[in-house]
Order: sequence, then C-alpha cells, then structure tokens
Amino acid sequence: MKTQILGFFTPWIIYALITLLHYFLPGKWVTGYVRHSTTGKLLSYKLNGRLVLLSTVILWLAAGHFELVAYDWLYEVRWFSLAGAVFFGLVFSLSIVLPYASTGKSLVSDIFLGRLENPQFKNGRIDAKMWLYLIGAVMLELNILSFIAHRYSEFGSVPAGLILSAAMLTYFIVDYLSFEKVHLYTYDFFAERVGFKLGWGCLAFYPYFYLIAIWATVNLPDPNTPLWLLVCYALLFLLGWSLARGANMQKYVFKTAPEKVFLGIKPKMISDGNKTLLVNGFWGLSRHINYLGEILMGTAIALSVGYPEVIWVWLYPIYYVALLLPRQIDDDKRCAEKYGELWQAYTQKVKYRVIPFLY
Repeated sequence: MKTQILGFFTPWIIYALITLLHYFLPGKWVTGYVRHSTTGKLLSYKLNGRLVLLSTVILWLAAGHFELVAYDWLYEVRWFSLAGAVFFGLVFSLSIVLPYASTGKSLVSDIFLGRLENPQFKNGRIDAKMWLYLIGAVMLELNILSFIAHRYSEFGSVPAGLILSAAMLTYFIVDYLSFEKVHLYTYDFFAERVGFKLGWGCLAFYPYFYLIAIWATVNLPDPNTPLWLLVCYALLFLLGWSLARGANMQKYVFKTAPEKVFLGIKPKMISDGNKTLLVNGFWGLSRHINYLGEILMGTAIALSVGYPEVIWVWLYPIYYVALLLPRQIDDDKRCAEKYGELWQAYTQKVKYRVIPFLY
C-alpha cells in the first residue's frame, strides 16, 4: 500500500520540482506572437526549458546514485504514477476552466477546449501553455530513463532498437525545448485555449502515452533487428524531423524577418496589401508539411523497437494522424476566414494539404 501511495503522488512531486526549477532558474525573456486579450500587447515568455530538463535529469540520476530512489522507480510504479497524473490533470483542467467566464459554448465544450486563451501567472513568469509543455516533456524523459533502466536491471542489456527508440524520443524532447521560441508561433498558441485537451493532455497523456512503444516491448526478447534496418528507421526519423523543424523554423523566420533568406531559400509570398502568405520552401510543398514530419517521426519510433506485429506500438503514430488531420481541417477553415480571397489564391499555388502529390 505504501508503494502504491508513493507511486500515485510521484508525478505530483516531480511536477512541483519542475515548476520550482522553471520559476527560479534563469531564463531568456522572449516576446511572442499572440497578444493579451485585454491590453492587446504581445505576450512575453520566460523560456528555460532545456536548463530545466538538464537540471531535473541530473537530480533524478543523483537520487538514483545515492539510493534515494531506484533508477527504475517510475517503471515499478508506472500504473500508480499514471493514475496520479490522470487525477492531477483532471484537477488542473477543472481549476483552469470553472472559475472563469463561459465562452458561450456548452459546459462540456468549455471544459474540454478551455475558456482562457493564454493564461499567465506570477507576473508572467509562468505561462500556462509553456509550463504544460515543459511538464510533459520532462516527465516523459524521466519515464524513458526509468523504463530503459528497468530493462537493463532485469536483462543485463538493452536491445539496440529500444535504445534507438529512446534516443529518438529524447531527441524530440531536447529539440522541442531548444526551440521554445519557435513554438510561440504555432497553432497551439494563437488558436487554442487551456482546458482538458491541453491541460490533461500535457500532464497525463503526453508523458505516458508517447513512450507506448517502449512500454509495450520493454520486457520482450531482443528482436535482433538488422543494423541496416535500424539505420533506415533513423533516416526516416531524421526526414520527419527535417520537415517538421524546417517548416516551423522557416515560418518563424518569415514572421520575425519576412525578407530574410532561410537555408538558402529566398521567401516568395503573395499579398493582398495587408496580409502576406509564404508560398515556397517547406511551405510550398504542402500547407501543413510540418504535420507530415510529426507523423513520420512517430512512425520511425514505433518501428524501431522491432515489433511491428504488436499493435500497441502503432498507437503513437495513429494518434498523430487522429490529432493533426482534424487540426489541419480546422486550421484551413480558420485561415479561410482570416485571409479571405488571399487564402483562395494561396490554395491554388499550394494545392496539397499535408502530403505532397497525395493529400
């Protein structure tokens, strides 16, 4: 019973630690893309995700070294930890929605999608969206380390495919936290509110579901995947990353310095005199080429563990498809309303929605 209780509250303790580190560690203040709903001023964000990640991992490894907690503790209490995160996510979601004015939609819609657009606390030192993504990313990394530690302690070795899958996820996390300012210009920040979808998603879903390929195969025999096949999976991941990161970076550069050349790509745009849209480079391939990149990365992570016949490993890339394709439809509708005839001209130049020459 003691282990169960400790396991349940483990994510609470870790989330509190991450919050304190985020608040007190130095960070870079960056002006974002979205504006305050009341004052109209551009919001500023304190960004220190990479430092928080490094500090948390060091503290976790130090705790294991000094036997304060087992290296594989999060694996041993995984179900209780997940339950604690689920409950914490529910409490947060209700507390960030119910005290605030309705959007005019149903209560269920408000709870799921949220009422506040970009809430910030402690004089802006904690932005709810950045905090949620930081919590999810750091907790995911600790789970990865713990699951790999369990595999090593039980079997004395870790399959190369499992290491590759863990490395891809870690790269995904480090990359995201290294380019936090770029993500201030993404759909989440200018189009979504903070409710169950984002709150519970980052606190309970993100840090546990994203490693489902490792979770489902960590105790299975070594599949002995050929080296050449692992190299192919790594290349598929890098292709996906190149599309996702390249597209987001090109958009960021275009938003902040419209005439600047990015990776040798001179920006081409169409304009109605007031608004402009980018129509070349990554954004000339499809309207949401970054979504294709995310799906390819998820597919590579699922394949790398070496058990394509295990259906659970495919839930991760399937989740991306289920999340991003409806988002693409919503984003297209939003852009059509915002840009009007300019958007129609844009879709004539960039005909494909996500997958070039196919969709």
